[in-house]
Amino acid sequence: MKLLIDSCLPRSLANVLTAEGHDTVWSGDWEHDPGDRRILELALAEQRVLITLDKDFGRLAVMAHQAHAGIVRIRKTRPPQFGEVASKALILHGEDLQAGAIVVASPHRIRVRRD
Repeated sequence: MKLLIDSCLPRSLANVLTAEGHDTVWSGDWEHDPGDRRILELALAEQRVLITLDKDFGRLAVMAHQAHAGIVRIRKTRPPQFGEVASKALILHGEDLQAGAIVVASPHRIRVRRD
């Protein structure tokens, strides 16, 4: 799966997901932060699912109706668990995400919003 990892998450998460076979881009490698709207636009243009800690992306997608290619928001998770939580969300809801779902994932719960 093609993924865009937000810079609020560590590069190590991108490394874990790349090792699992995903085509992963980490926005921390970019020269500057283009802002949330532009990040969603870039992810959509490349058909990448965005993985983030930032709830503002969900607000943009739901309330502002900004198009996206799927969003995973990780919450209530400590850094050592980011890879496990993200991987589980991608395995269980990969098809939903590629259809534009928003997934909110934590170690003990996953919620899916399908449009």
